[in-house]
Amino acid sequence: MKNKYIIGLFSLVLLAMSCGDGNKKSVDDSSPAVTVSVSTVKQKSEGSFLTASGKIEAVNSADLSTRMMGYVDKIYVQVGDKVRKGQQLISISNTDLSAKLAQVNAGITEATAAFNNAEKDYKRFTALFNENSASQKELDDITANYNMAKARLEGAKQMKNEVNAQFSYANIRAPFNGTVTNKFINVGDMANPGMPLLEVESPGKFQVLAMVPESEIQEIEANTEVDVVVKSMDETVKGRVTEVSTSAKNTGGQFLVKVVLDKSEANIMSGMYATVRFPIAKTDTYETVMIPLEAIVNNGQLKGIYTVSESNTALLRWLRLGRTMGDQVEVLSGLSSAEQYIVSADGKLYNGAKIKIQ
Repeated sequence: MKNKYIIGLFSLVLLAMSCGDGNKKSVDDSSPAVTVSVSTVKQKSEGSFLTASGKIEAVNSADLSTRMMGYVDKIYVQVGDKVRKGQQLISISNTDLSAKLAQVNAGITEATAAFNNAEKDYKRFTALFNENSASQKELDDITANYNMAKARLEGAKQMKNEVNAQFSYANIRAPFNGTVTNKFINVGDMANPGMPLLEVESPGKFQVLAMVPESEIQEIEANTEVDVVVKSMDETVKGRVTEVSTSAKNTGGQFLVKVVLDKSEANIMSGMYATVRFPIAKTDTYETVMIPLEAIVNNGQLKGIYTVSESNTALLRWLRLGRTMGDQVEVLSGLSSAEQYIVSADGKLYNGAKIKIQ
């Protein structure tokens, strides 16, 4: 009887445990899958050419500023507007300048009247001196007065030129034909000397500013033809090295190399990341894995990525990363070729989360 009671109790415990497990399993199975975008790891050969990353920018680019202080009265353009050389872009309050100009004009009027009188006296006394009707001292005094009046008039005119030059700083104009690419100030803000107000670029001609490590800068020469890979467009454009910096004092050991791009049908825009391939053979060729920075998961000093398991779940994989090139980062270990990894997700990911691939 006692044994039957024990066996029955044990059966009830097993039944309760199985029911509990079944409920948990049903909860897990009913949890919604997170919709994700994935990509496949691809290896590419590196080392056959010397490569360096950089950003594309317009060859003609200017940050417009002023040399005077004042409130911004009006901004005539918006970001993206096309402008012509000499077109007014910004006007700055010039009340003080207007008052100063009025004073200068009054000074010019006074100096002109004094000069006219001095000139008449000079001509009259010159004629009298020639007729021996005036002394040498009288002529010298009149000549000195005439020269001083002439100098005062010239000084007043130069002061007006100075005020007019200051008016050019109150009316900011386009230095060349181009497009407004950035605006750093709004109407009513105080403009200070040297503070950027607008950025204007001349489209059509672009360059890449690439950073080259000190171990490889000796291999690069000016006027070398190179290939420039625009990553976001998967386009390769020809270019030519125009400048090679000889100092890395302010760039952290990286030397600046400027590459001007040839004309291309590609829709290139400033700010795009690019990789410059210099035609310099290297013997240490190797395979690299590059993944986008946006896919990286950060946890303190650890960096990882969510991969896709065979059962369509997210698996967190810790990585060892190498150099960063634009919006890509090199994976030294932790991923192998043909593996799938998650680039973005519509919901919160965690290790083991069910996923739905778009």
